[in-house]
Amino acid sequence: MIKTFLDHRIFYILKIFIILIFLSVKSFADDSNSIKNEITIGSNEALVKIKILSSLTCPHCANFHIKVLPEIKKKYVDTGKVQIIFIDFPLDQAAFNASKLLHCLEKKKQINFLDNIYENQHEWTTGSNISDINNNLKEIFKKLESSDGKFDKCLIDEKISDKILNGRIEANQKYSINATPTIIINEKKLEGSTSFENIKKKIEKII
Repeated sequence: MIKTFLDHRIFYILKIFIILIFLSVKSFADDSNSIKNEITIGSNEALVKIKILSSLTCPHCANFHIKVLPEIKKKYVDTGKVQIIFIDFPLDQAAFNASKLLHCLEKKKQINFLDNIYENQHEWTTGSNISDINNNLKEIFKKLESSDGKFDKCLIDEKISDKILNGRIEANQKYSINATPTIIINEKKLEGSTSFENIKKKIEKII
């Protein structure tokens, strides 16, 4: 009888242990997935996937985002043919901080923040030091996120920082990035100009 009691107790302890492991693994997986979430526009079912690797302080990236991206969006994204995937490739601390704020926002606010960052790039990047630039970023961030204290928390969020840095390392290893913006169309690096016409030619060959 004592042996039976012990067997039941051991089985119960093992059962609890297995449940705890399962919950821990599930929690880690869920957290990992949330950290890997990409910023995208367009259908997941789109035939053409365009990755835009850029630094938020890069003038060429701002020009692409403001002048070229809207044309791609109108002709191909809105018609379900193309999905755009934004990948951070910060070239300096200011860009890194801006990227951290971008990924700290709710999904529905991210594109709006990205638009603001590029449209006002000349203003917020003006500063004698990183503290001045952070204050400029804070003004943009506050337009979308009113929560007190969130700005500072976002800048020191290690999970977001690791996500951005690991993505940068992975992209550099995979695509040999030597300039921003770098455009990847269905896993092939775009050669030549990042103009709408050049990108259009590549898209048309696929669809």
